[in-house]
Amino acid sequence: MEMQQFHYDNKIVKNFIYATMLWGVVGMLVGLLLAFLFLFPNLTDGISWLSFGRLRPLHTNAVIFAFVGNAIFAGVYYSTQRLLKARMFSDLLSKLNFWGWQLIIVGAAITLPLGYTSSKEYAELEWPFDIAIALVWVIFGWNLIGTMLKRRQRHLYVAIWFYIATFVTVAVLHIFNSLELPVSAMKSYSVYAGVQDALVQWWYGHNAVAFFLTTPFLGLMYYFVPKAANRPVYSYRLSIVHFWSLIFIYIWAGPHHLLYTALPEWAQNLGVAFSIMLLMPSWGGMINGLLTLRGAWDKVRTDPVLKFMVVAITGYGMATFEGPMLSLKNVNAIAHFTDWIIAHVHVGALAWNGFLTFGMIYYLVPRLFKTKLHSLALANLHFWIGTLGIIMYALPMYVAGFTQASMWKQFNPDGTLTYGNFLETVTEIMPMYWMRAIGGTLYLTGMLILVFNVIATIKKGSKVEDELAEAAALERVSKKRTANEGWHTWIERKPIQLTIGATIAILIGGLVQIVPTIVVKSNIPTIASVKPYSPLELEGRDIYIREGCVGCHSQMIRPFRSEVERYGEYSKAGEFVYDHPFLWGSKRTGPDLHRIGGKYSDNWHFNHMYDPQSTSSGSIMPRYPWLITGSSSELDKSMTEKKMEAMVTLGVPYTDDEIANAQQSMLEQGAKIEENLHADPDFTKTYEADKKYASDNGEPFIEMKNREIVALIAYLQRLGTDIKGETAQN
Repeated sequence: MEMQQFHYDNKIVKNFIYATMLWGVVGMLVGLLLAFLFLFPNLTDGISWLSFGRLRPLHTNAVIFAFVGNAIFAGVYYSTQRLLKARMFSDLLSKLNFWGWQLIIVGAAITLPLGYTSSKEYAELEWPFDIAIALVWVIFGWNLIGTMLKRRQRHLYVAIWFYIATFVTVAVLHIFNSLELPVSAMKSYSVYAGVQDALVQWWYGHNAVAFFLTTPFLGLMYYFVPKAANRPVYSYRLSIVHFWSLIFIYIWAGPHHLLYTALPEWAQNLGVAFSIMLLMPSWGGMINGLLTLRGAWDKVRTDPVLKFMVVAITGYGMATFEGPMLSLKNVNAIAHFTDWIIAHVHVGALAWNGFLTFGMIYYLVPRLFKTKLHSLALANLHFWIGTLGIIMYALPMYVAGFTQASMWKQFNPDGTLTYGNFLETVTEIMPMYWMRAIGGTLYLTGMLILVFNVIATIKKGSKVEDELAEAAALERVSKKRTANEGWHTWIERKPIQLTIGATIAILIGGLVQIVPTIVVKSNIPTIASVKPYSPLELEGRDIYIREGCVGCHSQMIRPFRSEVERYGEYSKAGEFVYDHPFLWGSKRTGPDLHRIGGKYSDNWHFNHMYDPQSTSSGSIMPRYPWLITGSSSELDKSMTEKKMEAMVTLGVPYTDDEIANAQQSMLEQGAKIEENLHADPDFTKTYEADKKYASDNGEPFIEMKNREIVALIAYLQRLGTDIKGETAQN
């Protein structure tokens, strides 16, 4: 048998490990800052790019795509070469993958705090980055599949199956969710509107968790757990059932994020049914991982790598039990919009993704640098500090979620809400926010211990970037399935067929759910009185999106007595037909805003944005002075007509006259709001002081009707006012 010598590319793995650690620290630091902003809302007072609404998407993107994403690439590039007995297909593609991904992350770190966002959860980056992500992802897939085609190992191991499913599905999800119409270099609108946009977004959002945070990590689990334990995978047959059932069922589960919303009932029920079924393959994978360690528990007690991996797999089991439970309508009615969801997400992120990444790094670094880990004691300290951090983060958030849900739904004997003021619930859970911040601090401390330990290990190791390996050349065999060959054994040696099979499995659920919602008009009943936003309201909506208000406020009143009593008439599907993108939100740190229009005066909104505590004692909302004073407060109207024309392309019925008269329309509507503001003597004093300051400092004075705050007020006062006294029409 001919033996061939070749070299594994360790340099690309090392680069991704360095990036994982760097962005892990950055992402967790931003997350910790956000935790403290709940406690000290004016901590970054007056600094627009450090406000909560702009930093939240930076935190989620940094942790998901920078920290976890780089960890995925590190693990995949290391394990793929060894499983296929081949160097990666192309060193150039590997480098393009690495540097392209880092440039996208840097771009996100710059643009998101500046307010360039599409507002779609886990997909906030604007259209140029969406194109760049697609290109880099294709480069990754090209490199992965190319390596399979030149492999020296005939059968593809289970980890490779999960890598293939990850590549295919993330590409499909990203492309379809990111279909948008550019207006300028950094502004676009989703091609989907309202209910359709919500369905596509959560088809993407749930499956970003499934196929970016889960399937690649299952592949890494199937490789690194047996390697670290020096044990074979518990069950090959279970891994087959686990893989195919998981990728087929997972893709259907997205609508469970939209239960009791304006999404059609049939789509909600499909999401529930498949979410419940998802429990079985998910726990099948967990069982396969944990039982791989049978006979190795003595090693688990002493080896920090296995400790991290056991807690990671356990966290995966907890999160994948809780997910189906949360998809039950009676449980979802309690949990949705509360901090319970925050706890659920972070059990998965901190335990499953974080701890598996840490275990993988502690396993890889000594092997890549041909040395021993600098300190097992520090690695064990990291494990215990990190575990305590997860507990102190998650448990208080569960308590906060239960507290919120209970208080929101309580009624007095006379039928009135027991806690009519939303802020009563915020005040009640502040101690839990303190505990979360402490838990986050502990977890970040563990991350810093890892960084120190790894750097010290690297310093005493040797630099081996091209590792010599030897394997037999792959002999040609029949392409057809032989008489004694099982169908799966056959497909395991056919990477193209396996890729096609995985693609078909994940496309079925998406097509069944999304196509009818987009194509069948009766799924979204129209409402005659619902009209497009005025030019000023459209600009105000873009400011609302820019400032990340959707991160704390929902715009979806569910048909519950408690919500209707608190917020007003429940939300209808036809109210959102002109919303590109939808802004239903997924968390209520503040109250729902769908019926906020006309509830308060223009002046209340002005004061609320300038100093929230002055109108709402105990509020943890930050101030937004940059919308009100200074040169930054001037409303940019230069793109208004282009925005309206883009909306027309998307089906919004603006007339040519409305577009031509947009500037005049904004001035007139703005002047009415300014007139209302001047009715308050305190506003007039502030306004005159602002005018004098501009004059004294030689700065141009911006009339109030031309300021961003006026556009935002116009938008807020419009919300939910279209259907008063109206009924839906098919």
